[in-house]
Amino acid sequence: MKRKLLTGLVCGAVTIGLLAGCGGAKPEATTAPAGTAAAKKDPVTIKFYAYGSESQQNWSKIIEGFQGKYPNVKVDLVNLSEKGDTQEYFKKLDLSAASGEDMDVMMFSEAGAYAQRVALGMVAPLDDFIAKEGFKEPEEYKVDTQLNGKYYALPGKFNPWYVMLNKDHLKEAGLEVPKEWTWDQFQDYAKKLTKGEGAAKRYGTYFHGPQGGGWLEFARLQMANQADGADYLKTDGTSNLSSPLFRKSIEMRYSMEKVDKSSTPYADMISQKLHYRPQFFNQSASMVVIGSWMNSELGGTEQYPLKFDVAVAPFPKNSASDQGGYSMVTTDFYAVSAKAKHPQEAYNFVRYLTTDGMLVQGKYVPSWSKVKNDQLTAIVDTILKGTKNPEKVDKASLIAVLTNAKASKLVPPTSYQADVYKVINEEYEKLILDKQNLDTMVKNTQERAQKLIDGAKK
Repeated sequence: MKRKLLTGLVCGAVTIGLLAGCGGAKPEATTAPAGTAAAKKDPVTIKFYAYGSESQQNWSKIIEGFQGKYPNVKVDLVNLSEKGDTQEYFKKLDLSAASGEDMDVMMFSEAGAYAQRVALGMVAPLDDFIAKEGFKEPEEYKVDTQLNGKYYALPGKFNPWYVMLNKDHLKEAGLEVPKEWTWDQFQDYAKKLTKGEGAAKRYGTYFHGPQGGGWLEFARLQMANQADGADYLKTDGTSNLSSPLFRKSIEMRYSMEKVDKSSTPYADMISQKLHYRPQFFNQSASMVVIGSWMNSELGGTEQYPLKFDVAVAPFPKNSASDQGGYSMVTTDFYAVSAKAKHPQEAYNFVRYLTTDGMLVQGKYVPSWSKVKNDQLTAIVDTILKGTKNPEKVDKASLIAVLTNAKASKLVPPTSYQADVYKVINEEYEKLILDKQNLDTMVKNTQERAQKLIDGAKK
């Protein structure tokens, strides 16, 4: 999956680590905080390393808006991948860092890449800047970017997971669009939405993983709807596989496929190389749990036209009494380089980019908590207008889900995370292909993962 931890760095930890220097950037007392008019200063230029085309990201609008607020600061965009290829971007970013090029602001596409560069000393802590400005980060943004007790980045877009629904199928089955529901209810919906037999069978839902050591979110669905303890590893790097919710997640997946027969078989997904987009838009599955990066495709695209009405439901809860809204969330991480020549100006740009700049950009839902409902509606309208049939999307359901969504606590990636993912995938596959039972699967997964963790500590 595109958001999984990178397995290696081009230049290596030692080479890049030497570039970082000591301490980290400190705020300059003479510069106004973000969101206020800049004090009169000599002009400076900051280097912003990013990726994505102008049509994808609207970088010029963001930079123009920032420079209007801070006329003494020029932002020099260094676009390392116009096509938005994150692997190309990180390769070039690491080479730029290793060669000592000027860097002020950097963009990271997922938590693993962010945490790796923090560990290598490439990124400056932002705590002093935040304290000077006087806001509380956990209240300011919906995504907590804290690592080891410090903030090294601020979050940009906000992509929580949700459930895409075929409203035509719901109506046919006499079902309402859920405004709040549990995994038990999700399972019941899937059974009622399943129809037909053989090659023409329509399944209630389709799960796109785990597969190939990726898309591991689909093996921890019931773990994800909580503020803490939502991942396979704990924040201290120890195993969280003893959580009852891990077993329940696997048990639900097995039951839906093998007992209810309401989810697309895992063997079909692998052998036929199925994908969630055609499964949903071709109406082979009525519900798909996926990330809200699909906002820009909900109304249909050239490749996947929309021929039915679509709605969105929140990520299901484990029980009715649980607090709703928590799910897996993806974001962009914007950070100040540890080698920044103008750290305060770089921080000001990061703050603008992750607040008003996201509104100016008009491409994504921001992580900024101060976005009002009317602003969110305008953002969603802009996103949906880019699709073929925005009128077929239940916009009210989408806005309700995005308004109430929250991110679980970020778990810093470890050197053995990818290996743990592979173990979970392998043991799940043995279970779902009937080569072992649930008890054996959970036991083997816990023991193999623990060996990896113990080995990494030697």
